[in-house]
Amino acid sequence: MMYTAQDHTFVVCAYHESPYLEESIRSALAQSVKGQVLVSTSTPNDYIQKIAAHYHLTVTVNKGRSSIADDWNHGYAQAGTPLVTLCHQDDLYKPDYVENVLRAVNEVKHPLIFFSDYHELRNGREEEENRLLRVKRRMLSPLKYRGFQSSRFVRRRILSFGCPICCPSVTFVKPNLPSRIFAYGYKSDVDWQAWEKLSRLSGAFVYCPKPLMCHRIHGGSETSRVLGENARVGEDFEMFRRFWPSPVAKLLVKAYAASQKSNQLGK
Repeated sequence: MMYTAQDHTFVVCAYHESPYLEESIRSALAQSVKGQVLVSTSTPNDYIQKIAAHYHLTVTVNKGRSSIADDWNHGYAQAGTPLVTLCHQDDLYKPDYVENVLRAVNEVKHPLIFFSDYHELRNGREEEENRLLRVKRRMLSPLKYRGFQSSRFVRRRILSFGCPICCPSVTFVKPNLPSRIFAYGYKSDVDWQAWEKLSRLSGAFVYCPKPLMCHRIHGGSETSRVLGENARVGEDFEMFRRFWPSPVAKLLVKAYAASQKSNQLGK
């Protein structure tokens, strides 16, 4: 199947009253090829509704259990297109993001997910290079080669050392995936858990080494909040145990915790 722009939806996951929501929506709407954009939330309010109405966007509300996993699964389910990008309300997309998604997935026989390199936004400044970004790029470098993108062994070896895939850079190819992607109960590793599960499937993890979006790092983000609570260690250990025996997993948790400090402001 050849996908077109009309086969893609940005689902903007909105929460409370983020000052970055409108900027994120505008980046989704400013694509060089135009698809669908909708807003998904479990915290409906006048602020979200007003911004969505200004851009003539539908707002879908998760009225069930609210968690990161449930909110993302809800948004994923609401998209009526085969290609879905869960856009976090703080993040921005380059104008050629969808264009690159379409080109890449149409070149692969059975794509599961598409994802790209990214930059960070810190204090309003786009940061192209830092220690964490360099490590993630090295981890993902085997996936630059198309032959490795469909290799379960290669994908799982990459994920066995951490989670280098930036969640908001991912586009899901729904016809090739389960109806629920994310597992309830995770706070920090909800995305890593999903990639580990999907890495077992037959198909391709399509990686674009070009930075196609910007992930914002700020004190109010969920990632910064979780790292501040130091709630990540237990989940990291659980994830490493999916690949390694306990002694090795414990060593990797310590190294991984040190690397994640750059995801906090001022680091």
